[in-house]
Amino acid sequence: MQMQTLTLRGAAVPSARRAAPPPASSAAHLAASGPCLLRVSRALRRRRPRSLRASASLEQEVKEVAGAPAPSAGKSSQTTRRDVRNIAIVAHVDHGKTTLVDSMLRQAKVFRDNQVVQERIMDSNDLERERGITILSKNTSITYKGTKINIIDTPGHSDFGGEVERVLNMVEGVLLVVDSVEGPMPQTRFVLKKALEFGHAVVVVVNKIDRPTARPEFVVNSTFELFIELNATDEQCDFQTVYASGIKGKAGLSPENLADDLGPLFEAILRCIPEPRIEKDGALQMLVSNTEYDEHKGRIAIGRLHAGELQRGMEVKVCTPDDACRVAKISELFVYQNFSRVPVESVSAGDICAVCGMSDIMIGETIADKVNGTPLPTIKVEEPTVRMSFSINTSPFVGREGKYVTSRNLRDRLYRELERNLAMKVEDGETADMFLVSGRGTLHLTILIENMRREGYEFMIGPPKVINKTVDGKVLEPYEIAAVEVPEEYMGSVVELLGKRRGQMVNMEASGPEGTTLLKYKIPTRGLIGLRNAILTASRGTAVLNTIFDSYGPWAGDLSSRDQGSLVAFEDGSTTSYALLNAQERGLLFVQPGQDVYKGQIVGIHQRPGDLAINVCKKKAATNVRSNKETTVVLDEALSYSLDDCIEFIQEDELVEVTPASIRMSKNPKISKKK
Repeated sequence: MQMQTLTLRGAAVPSARRAAPPPASSAAHLAASGPCLLRVSRALRRRRPRSLRASASLEQEVKEVAGAPAPSAGKSSQTTRRDVRNIAIVAHVDHGKTTLVDSMLRQAKVFRDNQVVQERIMDSNDLERERGITILSKNTSITYKGTKINIIDTPGHSDFGGEVERVLNMVEGVLLVVDSVEGPMPQTRFVLKKALEFGHAVVVVVNKIDRPTARPEFVVNSTFELFIELNATDEQCDFQTVYASGIKGKAGLSPENLADDLGPLFEAILRCIPEPRIEKDGALQMLVSNTEYDEHKGRIAIGRLHAGELQRGMEVKVCTPDDACRVAKISELFVYQNFSRVPVESVSAGDICAVCGMSDIMIGETIADKVNGTPLPTIKVEEPTVRMSFSINTSPFVGREGKYVTSRNLRDRLYRELERNLAMKVEDGETADMFLVSGRGTLHLTILIENMRREGYEFMIGPPKVINKTVDGKVLEPYEIAAVEVPEEYMGSVVELLGKRRGQMVNMEASGPEGTTLLKYKIPTRGLIGLRNAILTASRGTAVLNTIFDSYGPWAGDLSSRDQGSLVAFEDGSTTSYALLNAQERGLLFVQPGQDVYKGQIVGIHQRPGDLAINVCKKKAATNVRSNKETTVVLDEALSYSLDDCIEFIQEDELVEVTPASIRMSKNPKISKKK
């Protein structure tokens, strides 16, 4: 499949495939905008003459104005704001979104020349910096040639897809960032599908073009095929392609000819992303797409103003399509300017703003005119697929390290999370001190657990379980598409591992680097629990696993996730070198000498199936000292499991104890031990 990117400027280049010229009133604007076209081989598809999405919307607007009678004084008419563009940057994880935003901010002179700016400045959360991923969507803006560009940086991991779905309500177009080697990946498909469903215009940015193994032609062809698979419209398929190196701050319309800055990318945004269509004189309407909390200002509602004008101090109506409305007052009003929120007196329709003064505002509610306002459709996100149980800490060490340990503390914190995290659900469990928390995946829930742990909470969590559905008497379970990049020498081990977990191979192809194969499997979500560590072990740490939810399918049957049992502490006490020397012959240990343990705590991995109770606190007898003199004890290094590792490790009858200072695993005393 051959494909080239061709940019036409104004009307200087004639084309037989150009659409009919627009009315004279808009000719000058269209000539200045220039079309945004991607030339594709005719053999690929049968298409109508293609046109710029923005131009098409402008032509339609001119026709409506020319053919329709003048609006009466009491009615509102739709117009566009040419001084604003609203875009979201979407991509698969680690394809360079946040780094690209860094370069855009620097080149827009957001920072002083002598200002020290850290890398990935949009990743302001501590967890985001530690893990190197974006978890929360964030707003910023830049000004380019007199046009304000509101930018929303979104997460790339599939577990945080709810963040992407939520913010797409605020924008008219997206920058789809694709790695120049990997090409479209599972999350690329998800975010593009959502953007196309909203009808947004798409600018494709082939990032990391400076990589030695870059293959831009393959990436663009693969991206175009993805558009076709997702039933994109003709206008959406005519996407503009920009080649960029986010870390170097360079971009261009061809991979061989990059400019010294990101000018071609900014020009593509102004040319290809449509202007916001608004009802300037209509009744006030603003859909709340995000919320933040400030210690001084309280809850802050963020969204795009769809119609009317919002002013500081005005009274508004807060409502949803199915609930009663309530009256509130705007105490403070902000817009995003460069890298900060700037207070303003009023905001016009089409811009993204932040509103204070409503302590009970929720995501999905509409801020509307007090008299004539009507609610907008609420935000809907896909259902969660994984559930975990949260309960109070019942171990002997309860209260030693945590600040919040009661069920009331736990309940309040979990339900407070629902105010911002739309993709999460919380239900009451079997007992008053247990809660069932559902999310998009184990990472989605792990981030919540880690945040609660750092806030001083102490609790216990059970193993992750998938959420099944029953349709027509048949049990359906969630399936995901797993993409594994693995060197050829380890491919056999990985294929065997995926087969044991009921995975079905969908595709196998050579990947970018020499000797690397890309495997695509459709696998039950149950089979993914604990799979990442197993694949890293089988491939000596060289494999890369990415997953995305696909659909619900028939129950795949029983599958085993762990072949080895646990080593369980026999009694309370402090571990000794003497006891650990004998215990390490039974398997791999999690504990070191001098560490406090309690009866039922998991202290290691048994080398055989089934659990084994061992005494890790046994002390050396003090009798017959001369013949029982001290000898040098050589112990193996203890395993250090992170929170993610512990959650993947535990079985049905085991729990993870989470405190601000420690992470321990133990047997669940309420469930009889499995033999």
